[in-house]
Amino acid sequence: MKVNAYAVNEPKGRLEPFSYELGKLSPENIDIKVSYCGVCHSDINMMNNEWGMTQYPIVPGHEIIGEIVAAGNAVKNLKVGDIVGLGWMSSSCMSCSECMSGDHNLCSNSEGTIIGRHGGFAEYVRSHWSWAIPIPKGMDLSKTGPLLCGGITVFSPLFSSNIKPTDSVGVIGIGGLGHLALKFLKHWGCDVIAFSSNPSKKNEILSMGANKVIDSKDSEDLKSVAGKLKFILNTTNVSLDWDSYLTALSPKGKLHTVGAVLEPMEIPAFSLIMGDKSVGGSPIGSPELIRLMLEFCNRHNIYPNTEEFLMENANEAIEHLNQGKARYRIVLKN
Repeated sequence: MKVNAYAVNEPKGRLEPFSYELGKLSPENIDIKVSYCGVCHSDINMMNNEWGMTQYPIVPGHEIIGEIVAAGNAVKNLKVGDIVGLGWMSSSCMSCSECMSGDHNLCSNSEGTIIGRHGGFAEYVRSHWSWAIPIPKGMDLSKTGPLLCGGITVFSPLFSSNIKPTDSVGVIGIGGLGHLALKFLKHWGCDVIAFSSNPSKKNEILSMGANKVIDSKDSEDLKSVAGKLKFILNTTNVSLDWDSYLTALSPKGKLHTVGAVLEPMEIPAFSLIMGDKSVGGSPIGSPELIRLMLEFCNRHNIYPNTEEFLMENANEAIEHLNQGKARYRIVLKN
């Protein structure tokens, strides 16, 4: 099948019309007709080869919502006509220890939707059936795409860290990831503290679920929450004064990063030792956890704040994101 798409041919390049052949459909794969595709900052990282693993030409896009139009004869639990979502991963080996224990997202032989293959800035995309997640009935398809990557990236550590409704939880960086974390935590029932460097966002941040906003540039403001937070989620990709956030943790608290900070994180050992604190990180979640997240979102009417562009205006959307103007996720419509 011929696929019309938009691809980048070099770092810092623009998206250009591009077509390719999908080839024969294997027994366990499906083809999805793309209706919507979110624009994630990871798409830009890959487009510019900032992680050193991009193969050009690259068709970005890994927050995909669409309809199954073809299914191999070994596909399970899905059929032609189903509406599904596809996120960062498109396949895992289904036989390693991680896959067999339910941690498919940690499979060392996994396939990324836009790593060495073409993604969702296109008419169609191919996936293994296990990573195509059925969309609950009634969800707004135009806003659901970013949940498949941005959403699960912040939902997964909250779920796996056993966050309780009685906990006070901090979120660093209220952008595409952070604003979803606020919405999840609000409905989790937590006391939610937002750390932001942009005072103009304060009222908006409070409306999205934060109980308090801390100016991350104000050392005195940071001190006001010293020892009070059970869990802090970092969604930024820049180096920060990590010791200040470790100080904000209560004993046995955890600083967890999902932001891809490229520089080594300076973590003072005694800040960990004296409070029995920890630092961690995580990628996306398993297919089952993505399904649970979508059920949670459907139950509580949780969606990202989105701006919509037509697929043919993808370059305009990318520039909008690069300029820091996105509020808070961008979705392309086919």
